[in-house]
Amino acid sequence: MNNGSPERLLESNYLLVSSSFRMYKQTITDRIETHWHDFFEMGCIVSGTGRHIVNGQTFRLQPGMVFLLTTADFHELIPDEGQTIELFDFIFNDSLLRPAIYESIFGQAGLFIHTFASEHAQKMESEFTLLWNESQHWQFGSEIIVQGSFERIVVDLVRQMGMNEPCDPNDSRAPMHPSVRKALLYIQHHFREPVSLACAADYAGLSANYLSECFRKQVGISFQEYLNERRLQFASALVRSSDLPITEVCFAAGFNTIPHFDRTFKRKFGCSPREYRKQGS
Repeated sequence: MNNGSPERLLESNYLLVSSSFRMYKQTITDRIETHWHDFFEMGCIVSGTGRHIVNGQTFRLQPGMVFLLTTADFHELIPDEGQTIELFDFIFNDSLLRPAIYESIFGQAGLFIHTFASEHAQKMESEFTLLWNESQHWQFGSEIIVQGSFERIVVDLVRQMGMNEPCDPNDSRAPMHPSVRKALLYIQHHFREPVSLACAADYAGLSANYLSECFRKQVGISFQEYLNERRLQFASALVRSSDLPITEVCFAAGFNTIPHFDRTFKRKFGCSPREYRKQGS
């Protein structure tokens, strides 16, 4: 665990104002300390082995691993002794997310991490190589190629993780209303702040009552329940990945009072934040 708060990486330092994404090739020989970002990150491990710790969970880092992280996720990369990790790193903001892809990411619970095997791993690496080549040699049609390659990777990742249940055309939750999608995006970017249904409704262009009704129908839980889930996801990751005092975790995650945070956390995880930290140590 780190001493103090994990580093927060800002979009303004990594993405150009004129672009919704940026592609990197990285070589890692030393530990990358726990950090999080206010943009999305999608990576593919090309070579090397180690550990990838995401929200307090440890995954074996090896060639073929593909991961997608949201703004609520913390992670740390630790190469094995003597190992050099090489990876493609594709970072992007929400303007790259078309509705179907957006719903794949925000409509699922859990982490988007999978290690592809043999030919499928080669296919993933080829897609990331294509993203890299197009980003380095921008020309006519590059935007279309990048969008297509990016979406194929996300679709494959969702399918491999068993999240590809067919959508029932008679299901009232499908397709997602654009205003509900905007409300989810609002929560994603503001859940650490004081957030009200009224503010989200204003952003989404609906009345508070109508947004509340649509939200419950299409997301399956109430606006407040979803907001608490995002805050708890963030708080639990921060508890496990840092030594921040629980009081600071509470407010950093958007909760207003310690008693409310403790109750909500215990209802979700079956123990207090302090006990949760001890279990992960």
